[in-house]
Amino acid sequence: MQKDIEVAAEALKLARNPRIHTGIGTSDLHIKAKFNSTREEILERAIQCVKWARNFVDNVEFYAEDAGRTDNDYLARVVEAVIKAGATTVNIPDTTGYCLPHQYGEKIAYLKNNVPNIDKAIISCHCHNDLGLATANSISGVLNGARQIECTINGLGERAGNTSLEEVVMILKQHYTLGYHTNIKTELLNPVSQLVADTMRMPVQANKAIVGSNAFSHSSGIHQDGFLKDALCYEIIKPEEVGAEGSKIVLTARSGRSALAHRFQKTRLRVYKK
Repeated sequence: MQKDIEVAAEALKLARNPRIHTGIGTSDLHIKAKFNSTREEILERAIQCVKWARNFVDNVEFYAEDAGRTDNDYLARVVEAVIKAGATTVNIPDTTGYCLPHQYGEKIAYLKNNVPNIDKAIISCHCHNDLGLATANSISGVLNGARQIECTINGLGERAGNTSLEEVVMILKQHYTLGYHTNIKTELLNPVSQLVADTMRMPVQANKAIVGSNAFSHSSGIHQDGFLKDALCYEIIKPEEVGAEGSKIVLTARSGRSALAHRFQKTRLRVYKK
């Protein structure tokens, strides 16, 4: 609504890099069920909201909500129109986490190849995790031309959450040969994750990638033996690289002689130091 954009602009008066992010649902389901409207009316509203926002800021992002379930031809029409109206970033949300990675990647590629003025805007991925594919979809989007990923610490977000920032950052860092990078200081990932979890009172699951308490723990005898011989056997990331305390050898019923000897040696060393 116009008033929403005006209020947003007022709040941004002192911002160093002001951006207004506006948009509307574009899937046929949203158009009919949520708006009781038509494709043409939605297209007109999309153009109008971008023009309103451009009256206040030069940096305008437009989101085509439920783009994951939006017909590609119509989505391309909307994206082309909002870029022409002044959008500098176009957000392609998989709002319900419906897409498979290859489907989401193909959607981004379709826009790259079929929107004449796509070079005038940045394509952004905004993926939800309803099927556990938010990170995979976002990476697929980048591989097909997107240059912005909207993500959250610990993957927090509506329902099952959004794309996890720490996962995206470390995937791109580990697969550096792809040629993509971020400016994130990875050694702060775990401290920030813990701060967010404590502040929001939403504990991180133990087996969460990168920042879970078990992310660098080893309890299986085969794993423990291999890890003790060479950490690279079972850890592709060094704990200190992401600000974790360190690797853990956890003694369980599945542990073997190597882990027991390791624990015994550490215990003896501690005794001697006293």
